[in-house]
Parts: sequence; C-alpha cells; structure tokens
Amino acid sequence: MLKIVSFKICPFVQRITALLEAKGLAYQVEYISLKNKPQWFLDISPTGQVPVLITESGKALFESDAIAEYIDEISTPLESGLTPEDRAYNRAWSYQGSKHYLVQCSAMRSGDCKTLEERAANLDKAFARAEAQLAEGPYFNGTELGNVDMAWLPLLHRAAIIEKHTDYDFLKAFPKVKAWQKAVLDTGIAERSVSDDFEAEFTGFYLSSQTYLGGATSCSTSADDGCKKGSCC
Repeated sequence: MLKIVSFKICPFVQRITALLEAKGLAYQVEYISLKNKPQWFLDISPTGQVPVLITESGKALFESDAIAEYIDEISTPLESGLTPEDRAYNRAWSYQGSKHYLVQCSAMRSGDCKTLEERAANLDKAFARAEAQLAEGPYFNGTELGNVDMAWLPLLHRAAIIEKHTDYDFLKAFPKVKAWQKAVLDTGIAERSVSDDFEAEFTGFYLSSQTYLGGATSCSTSADDGCKKGSCC
C-alpha cells in the first residue's frame, strides 16, 4: 500500500491525499513533527520536506508535483480522453495552484490588517487568473473532476475554513471561483483528505492570538515564524 509521510496542516500533502481520495486509491498516512523531524525521515527526504510518498516497492518519492505525476502514471486519469496537450495544460494550471500555497500561508499568518491585505492581494492574482479561465463548470475543466481541482483544493478548503471562523473571505471578489469552491468542497474530498483534527490544528495555528485573523490588533514580529521555519507547510 502507498504510504504518505505528512504534517497535518501542510497544503502540499493535502493536494496528494486529495488526489488519492479522488482516484479511490488506498494509502496510509504517517504524521511527523516538522519541528522535530525523525532521522528516518531525513534519511529518505533529500529536502527534509513533506510530502514524501513511499511506494509499494519501498521507493521514497518527494516533491508534490512529481508525486502527483507518479500517481497519475499508476492509475486511471480522473478525466477521460485526455490528450498530451490536455495533460500538459492541466499540469500548468495545477502548478498555478500549488505555487500559491505558501502565499496563502503567509497571508493567513499576517499580524495586522494592512499586512493581511497586502498579502491577500498577491493571492488575488492567482484567483483572478482562475476567475478568467473558469467557464460553466462546475469544475475547472467542466463536468469532470480533475487534477487541477485537486491542486487548487487546499487553497479553496483553507479559504472556506477562514471564512467560516472569521467571515474574512479571500474569494469575495471572484464569484466563479466561489462557485468552483462550493462544487469542489461538496465532493467531500477535502474532509477525507485530512486528519480528523485538521480544522482544530489549522485554526490553532492560523487563527492564534499572533495573527490578525485570530484577533491580533497590531503587527506581531513573530507571526510568520512558523512559515519561515517550515512548521506550517
């Protein structure tokens, strides 16, 4: 069985577990602390980062883009009839999602309103591109759930949790993205792709007293320490 080495609130991990859930592939998860990484993990992860996927033959794969491509190679594609052009297109749009994970992490850890708005503006660039691309949906490429949806799921899921707890909506200016968010979350994959205590762990970090979204009223110089040290992602 495939095994994922994970940190509970890492969006890069959720992209992979979401893809596995969408494809119905069996897998196990082992959680580690990024503040106290076990030696066995450092021995198999050249970057010291999650996710790491351990294949059935025992090979350790790293980098979420490479892992996602491997999963596609050993399983049936989510979307039918994909051409090489389609697959390249999907990889490009998937990257547009995953490269903004840390942008969202940083925005959510902002210590004051001004910083939050400045960082959210950087995230807006990604959502604006998606808004311009989305058509009738409900998913990114139409009626079939696909890899692009899974790559953007961590962004959409986290935005929904933030809105639920704070009423701050990262997607307020993007109605098509909001509709896409609802369609993706309505599949139930987001909840299945994380641990049972994910929301508590997530809000404990991103909605702490150190963050503006969590109730901080002034800039905290330590608010970004977790992301800088890699303990958020």
